[in-house]
Amino acid sequence: MILPVSAGFLPDRRHRVNIPSTPADCLRCGVCCVSGLDTYVRVTGDDWTRLGADAERLAHFIGHRAWMRMRDGHCIALLPRPVTDTEGRTHTEYFCTAYERRPQICRDLARGSPQCEGELAAKAGRPSAATPA
Repeated sequence: MILPVSAGFLPDRRHRVNIPSTPADCLRCGVCCVSGLDTYVRVTGDDWTRLGADAERLAHFIGHRAWMRMRDGHCIALLPRPVTDTEGRTHTEYFCTAYERRPQICRDLARGSPQCEGELAAKAGRPSAATPA
């Protein structure tokens, strides 16, 4: 079960989910965008330039380094989208609002790669996204 992203989420071990061993579809996962750290997704100078006019909204400086902003335990660019399938079932997909302009570290993480598998293993039993407040 993948939990939907929502306002008011603070990740902790009280809210557990089963995370698939290899995501069949990144839109149904979102694990790589989840962290309780403010310094989770590094933004380089090239990344800042690529983010363009949205750079200050999506990223911020901590000391002399830039990082993607985190909100409610996930990257601020990750948003939920309810989707209804052809059988009338609704599930949540996650999409990156900065996908075409995302930081290089995000571009380098390929679905099903050892790094992706590592994210899944490291976060097993933790929320893949937020629970309702």
